[in-house]
Amino acid sequence: VQLQASGGGAVQAGGSLTLSCAASGSDSSIYQMGYYRQAPGEQRELVAHITSGGTSDVADSVEGRFTISRDNAKKMVYLQMNSLRPEDTAVYYCFARLSVWRNFKYWGQGTQVTVSS
Repeated sequence: VQLQASGGGAVQAGGSLTLSCAASGSDSSIYQMGYYRQAPGEQRELVAHITSGGTSDVADSVEGRFTISRDNAKKMVYLQMNSLRPEDTAVYYCFARLSVWRNFKYWGQGTQVTVSS
């Protein structure tokens, strides 16, 4: 499975960005997709995830500002990020987990999000 991430970039505080991630190389459905992020000197943090059935969750730090969605037919996941803050600055990594029975994740290449104050 390959994940191609797009979106990201630089924005001022209060602005918005949308990240997209497309999965390919799998004929079966994908159980879970989502995003982690990692800021310099910090551990990787789970930002949001969503299952093929539409069950989703976001981290407390982005609750009310970030929304995750997916298109199962296109095998894509989207992260709409609003009201961005400087502390959201990080490299964002999309992931895909094929099965509920296996915790193994496939990873995208990472995309930089930079929020200036």
